[in-house]
Amino acid sequence: MDKNRFIVGHLPVYFPREIIHAANGLAVGILGGGDKKLIIKGDAYYQSYICHMPRSIIELAMDKHFASFDGFIFPSICDVIRNLSGMFQLMGEAKFVKYLDLPQNFKPHIGGVFYRHELQTILDEVYKLNGVQVTAKRLNHSIGLFNKNRRLINQLYDIRQEYPWRLTADDIYHVVRAGYVIPVEEHNEILTNVIDLIRRETGDPMDKIRVLVIGAFCEQPPVGLIRTIELAGCYIVEDDFLLGARWIQGDIDCESEDPIEAITTAYLEKSTFSSSVFDVDNPKEARLVNLIRQRKVDGVIFAAPSFCDPALLDHPILQKECNDKNIRFISFLYSENTGQFKVIKEQVGTFSDSIKLWDEPVTGVSL
Repeated sequence: MDKNRFIVGHLPVYFPREIIHAANGLAVGILGGGDKKLIIKGDAYYQSYICHMPRSIIELAMDKHFASFDGFIFPSICDVIRNLSGMFQLMGEAKFVKYLDLPQNFKPHIGGVFYRHELQTILDEVYKLNGVQVTAKRLNHSIGLFNKNRRLINQLYDIRQEYPWRLTADDIYHVVRAGYVIPVEEHNEILTNVIDLIRRETGDPMDKIRVLVIGAFCEQPPVGLIRTIELAGCYIVEDDFLLGARWIQGDIDCESEDPIEAITTAYLEKSTFSSSVFDVDNPKEARLVNLIRQRKVDGVIFAAPSFCDPALLDHPILQKECNDKNIRFISFLYSENTGQFKVIKEQVGTFSDSIKLWDEPVTGVSL
């Protein structure tokens, strides 16, 4: 990166960071204040019945944590994030603030045309920042780097599925999260080194069940909660933490004469599932069951942020599918600043023990 580099902050769930990288910028993930930020001023901007993350982001903004940012992207997650983008515009936090409407219609001539227009609008805005022209060559190069990044993260999860004792879930979480704040070239190097390390046998397997954690696609759980789940007798072998880093399932064409079209097509055809996406033609409950089978988990933990409407509206549908397929699950709520995990540890521990003592593994169930 040269002196013309700019910084664009983006919220979960998904944003094609390739277009910022190709314009000589750095896309930085904004995931809230977590359990490290005391919220005082931010509480004045939102009602008490919405999730915690937007309030902590307002607090970070008012404390000038984003003073060096040139722009912000707010992907369409929910109404609260839409309102947050408006607040950033009113507060004058950056040279540009963009609410990115991700298409809910996956037909190329409708959702595809709309999404391409949204991406071009962002490229027009970032061009004003440093005058870098995003050519097909530059964008294809960036796409190739992020293709490698997704492949490496998937390798990390594949190894963890087979040997979950070699690296804890919170270690993997921190490794993946690092990619939200550093250049992709550096993150690829870190991922490569970590994968080389955990390919070697280290540690000893423990008597734990393997679980999938779902519901944390936007507001992130405190690291203490991730540790608590594993300490209570589980290996987290699949999750939707930091979902944007793995949103595209497979590679994006990095040799296209029209790379914007390649990014658009990948979103329409290779997106994962999430409560933030309306996918009636490709129901998420069936995709969840396929993921359960793929990862060979023993049970599912539905862990969603309090007052997260998209997750809480989806969970009954997903849980019914688990009931119908005889898949064991539990459910609880959290907040990014949750500090006490005793009740959750007891609940997860009971869940783990019940599966180990009385249930047949889910992998043996005919789905």
